[in-house]
Amino acid sequence: MIEIQIDNLFMVQNQIERLSRGMSDNRYLLMRRLAGTMRYAVAQNFKQGGRPEWLALKYRSGIPLNDTGALRQSIDELSDNDTALVGTNMVYAAIHQFGGWAGRNRKVYIPARPFLQLTNEDKQDLMDDVQDYFASLIS
Repeated sequence: MIEIQIDNLFMVQNQIERLSRGMSDNRYLLMRRLAGTMRYAVAQNFKQGGRPEWLALKYRSGIPLNDTGALRQSIDELSDNDTALVGTNMVYAAIHQFGGWAGRNRKVYIPARPFLQLTNEDKQDLMDDVQDYFASLIS
């Protein structure tokens, strides 16, 4: 038989209530932090030419998807109490993310260069954000 003795029940109840409120009522700070972490990860994708590295450009030098910087600069984040998003409103973003045939009569093939992608390290950073958030609720 396991016996647990709690010396300060009020303090334990208070911590549980704070944790519960933080998980249900006000997650905005967590979501904002997660969106910021994801946006930083996408910025690193552009800076490093993909993670893993994107297929090189066929007819010119330079880092793919960095010619004018318009796509990179269009990356935005959105967060509320329930959502953390990172994305772009550029019409041509999907063809670069997923690849496919483009242009007039679909004659040009554009290889996928997934810029909205998270590495395992990025995913760990997100988990660290969540753990830090929960730790802040009970400290």
